[in-house]
Amino acid sequence: MPSKTVIVGSSVGLHARPAAIIAEEAEKLDSEVTINGVNASSSLMIMTLGAGPGTSVEVAGDDAAAVDTIAALVEKDLDAE
Repeated sequence: MPSKTVIVGSSVGLHARPAAIIAEEAEKLDSEVTINGVNASSSLMIMTLGAGPGTSVEVAGDDAAAVDTIAALVEKDLDAE
């Protein structure tokens, strides 16, 4: 199972807006991706992680490209957009 450890880039961490953006993108993928073991297509589950800015998280899934897609979003400051 491919996985990647990344640092949360959003200035508020994986809170409502970043979690919603990540979950929306994860729903489009053909494979399941998790962040620290929770389903990345659920914004509520992502928020329960309580991952603040600068926190290290593990993104994992069956497909390396899907993992890379979600990992890139986790690393990005999604509140700056």
